Amino acid sequence: MASVLRTAEERFADLPGFPWLPRYLEWRGMRVHYVDEGPQDAPVFLCLHGEPTWSYLYRRMIPPFLASGARVVAPDFLGFGRSDKPEDETAYTFDFHRALLLDFIERLDLRRVTLVVQDWGGLLGLTAPMEAPERYARLLVMNTALGTGDTPLSEGFVAWRAYVNKNPDISCGKLVKRTCPHLSDAEAAAYDAPFPDVRHKAGVRRFPNLVPDRRDAPGAGLSRKARDWWRGDWRGESFMAVGAKDPVLGVPVMSELRKSIRGCPLPHVIDEGGHFLQEWGDEVARAALAHWSSRV
Repeated sequence: MASVLRTAEERFADLPGFPWLPRYLEWRGMRVHYVDEGPQDAPVFLCLHGEPTWSYLYRRMIPPFLASGARVVAPDFLGFGRSDKPEDETAYTFDFHRALLLDFIERLDLRRVTLVVQDWGGLLGLTAPMEAPERYARLLVMNTALGTGDTPLSEGFVAWRAYVNKNPDISCGKLVKRTCPHLSDAEAAAYDAPFPDVRHKAGVRRFPNLVPDRRDAPGAGLSRKARDWWRGDWRGESFMAVGAKDPVLGVPVMSELRKSIRGCPLPHVIDEGGHFLQEWGDEVARAALAHWSSRV
């Protein structure tokens, strides 16, 4: 593999609202960062971020999850956050990220898992439970999709992909703040922290181009298999939350996804919420916990 970059730790100093100590594991010679808080023997909330964010995105959801007595685990995919960043864009593939995710779950031996996903966290994460169904108890799904390759990509996504391809040094902080105007400048800057220069953004550039856009695209077959599994074999509880202002993965897309998740209730729609719904995450987390507690 070509050079692997590592963001200097000092860039992550004084992150607002994110007091948790970093943890690391080695995977294929690279360092993977994750948050791991709460009792080690408690049920797990496994929180998976998407493009172009990192585990910082979950800072509003982690406290209510911890307050419920759970353990919270939130990794950074390679190329993002505090994790290492291969400089070669060809290193980033659907199978590369999925293999990391599956190995990560096995290495930490996560059980009684509530899978929490959004954006690429869902494109990848929704393909994981079928591999080890006994590990998973619940699903919290937000503004995402399955990359099955058998439905046309939306105009909004095609425009987003084109924008990223034309802007290789995209400002992640400005992007998130544009859709989450309630963020402080310091919070927006936390999304730029992992990326001191354009060399560190290979993963950011690649993710939009990895979305399966045809039936034979990498990951599409796995995603169709996962769709069938969620429709017929899923036996856990689910909760769906949708940021209504998301132009790409909003209410229409999520309503279609809901049809593929056995027993999924009607979505909790946040009218002011955008694509990065975790930035309204305290409300989402509390609504999900209340829903599940009412069913006990």
